[in-house]
Formats: sequence, structure tokens, C-alpha cells
Amino acid sequence: MSHAMEEPQPVAMPQTLTGRKILHADRGREMRGGQHQALLLMRGLQERGAEQVLLARPGSPIAEAASAVGIATFPLGYGTLRDFSGWADVTHAHDAASHLRATIADCGPLVVARRVEFPISAGVLSRWKYRNADRYVAVSRHVEQVLTTYGVPADKVRMVHDGVPALPLPVELRDVVALDSKDEGKCNDLIRQAAEIGGFTVHFAKDLPTAFQYARVFVYLSRSEGFGSAVALACGAGIPVVASRLPALEEVFGGVEAGALVENEPDAVAMAVRRLLDDEGHRQACGEAARTGVAPRFTIERMVSGTIAVYEELW
Repeated sequence: MSHAMEEPQPVAMPQTLTGRKILHADRGREMRGGQHQALLLMRGLQERGAEQVLLARPGSPIAEAASAVGIATFPLGYGTLRDFSGWADVTHAHDAASHLRATIADCGPLVVARRVEFPISAGVLSRWKYRNADRYVAVSRHVEQVLTTYGVPADKVRMVHDGVPALPLPVELRDVVALDSKDEGKCNDLIRQAAEIGGFTVHFAKDLPTAFQYARVFVYLSRSEGFGSAVALACGAGIPVVASRLPALEEVFGGVEAGALVENEPDAVAMAVRRLLDDEGHRQACGEAARTGVAPRFTIERMVSGTIAVYEELW
């Protein structure tokens, strides 16, 4: 089994952030990947002594989750952005809507998270918005390339991969698991077609950490992907993955045979899953490669430390 990527070097523990003030903004209605990463980041900064405020939709999942761990949370609006950005050492906008509002409110220094591979609009408002942030944190090399291709200066872009919590190995090897998502881009219909062709049953789950306790294989298909944190999460639990052959997901695999990268075609998906189910030696080798060759590159510590390094450029 070839592990093409180098083992990651240890990340030095960052200096204390006591006395530093960080303003976060997120306008998301749901707790999706970006919100989970923002919360993990806030927890990591909190552990290092930073004082933080989150501006978000009242009652949103991220607002409630942040409040539950002691992070001050207020409604996201132009007034609160102006008031708290004057207090903060840095403002971090975690989604496109908060990016626009923070730019209009003239927040600075301004760091913007970029998690998607969609092209940047050529419209006047979009060009103005992207011109006025101080740094962009791209979730992958692929997203970094998209940003620079569409005109964001390379010296403003830093790549920081997602971090995912370490999960235990499954307690029972039973299910083929896939993400239960209403997003048509996640190809659930395609997964169902592949299951019918391959003669296996798929457990669609919203709570992946719980589902992974019983997972034999994880199937993650997508039409567009900025990173794929669910794939990194599965790899940490030693679960082999069948995923779409997209640039960002190839980046997560990093040349490691952690399962299979396939075209978004039912026959190809069915064949890849069937091989992992039928060949126990291959499945075990892929699971071990996932755990040792993929997962160590995507720890929460590395994500938090990488983001702090971006902040330190602006302090």
C-alpha cells in the first residue's frame, strides 16, 4: 500500500492569545460544514485565551452552540459589525453573506473563509467585495487556485485545511454509510442507483460520527466540492471511502489508497463499493491507510494553528 503524501510534521503549540479580541460573523441558517468548522475554531481560540464575539442569526444553530460554550453572541447587523470591529483585533467572516456585510461595514482587519469552488462573479459588487478583504482562508489548494484564477491576489490567500475530531474505530463493521443531505449536489439518487446495481443497502445518516460506529464503507459523492471534511472524518475512524473523483477530494486522499475515487456513474460506484465489501483484505488495508495516511493531515490543532498564523500576519 503506497502512502504518497508525507507524514505531517508536528505543529508547534501556538502562543497564548490572552488579550487578543476576535470577532466572528456567520449568517448561516443551518449547521453545515462551515458552521461546524467555525465552532471548532472558536473553541480552539477559546482554549488559548482569546476573547471572542460571534455575530449570527438569532436562534441559529451556530449561535446557540457558541452561546452554550460561553462565547458571547449577538445579532449580525451593520451596527453590531461596526461596533464590534472597532473592539476586535481581527474580524473573521465565515460565509459569503457575512463577508458582504463586513465589507460594507468597513470591518478591518478582515479575514474571509472561502469554502466553495464556485467561480467568483464578475459583477461590480462582487469585484469590490473581493478587493477589500485583507486575507482569504481557502479550505483547500483547489479553492486557493480558484480564488487566484478569478483575480484575488495570491499574497492575500492562505490555505488552511479543515480540521476534524478524532473518532474511535467502529464497534461493528456492518453498514454502507452515506450522508443524508437535501443538497442535490450530494448525489443521493446516484448512490441509491449504485446500491441497486451492487446489491447492497445504504444507511443515509445526518449524524455521521454515530453512524461511523457501525460503518464498513463510507460513500461520499458530490458534483462540486471545496474540501470534503466528511471524508477526512471517516478516514480518522479507519473507514474506507468511495468518493467522487473531484480535485478537492483527490487532495484529501493525497495519493493514499484510502478506498476509491470514482466517476459519478452508478456502475463505477457500485463496483468500488462491492470490491470493499467482498475483499476483506483490501477493505482492511484501505481503512488502515485512511487512518494513518490521510487523517493526520486534518486535525483540529492544525486547522486552529493555521488560522492563528493568518491572524498574526494582521496584528
